[in-house]
Amino acid sequence: MNEDSWLHSIWMLAIVACMATLYVLIMGNLLFVSGRTPGVNYQYNLVPLETIKSLLFEKNRYHTEAWVKNLFGNIILFIPLGIWIPWLFRRYRKILPFTGVVVLLLFAVEVIQLITRVGSFDVDDIILNTMGAWIGYIGFAFFIFSQRRTRN
Repeated sequence: MNEDSWLHSIWMLAIVACMATLYVLIMGNLLFVSGRTPGVNYQYNLVPLETIKSLLFEKNRYHTEAWVKNLFGNIILFIPLGIWIPWLFRRYRKILPFTGVVVLLLFAVEVIQLITRVGSFDVDDIILNTMGAWIGYIGFAFFIFSQRRTRN
């Protein structure tokens, strides 16, 4: 059985699709529902790296939980995106199309947060989330590479 046959077998795709759907539901809850209410004093950041620099160089301004959640949570929570997108959609197995679709998806999430005033629009969230997706993508690529080497 070659890489494409087991990777895209109907059962494997069904399992991955179910996991991806569950992930989307959980993320939707985290991003738009859980403990979130529309804010009157809505804040946003359009300057790349402003929030990240503040988190890295002014760490004492932040409670540890908020610091970890904002910096690492934005990366870790999006690692699965980097696995499921190239697994489910072959056209996104190359880095540029993958990055393009991830950035568009994340931009859409941030715009929804801006419009609904739930959460906050922050360009740095897009940067950190994309980094997380890249980590997942690299993990997926190594997995595929190791499977090819094992089979040869």
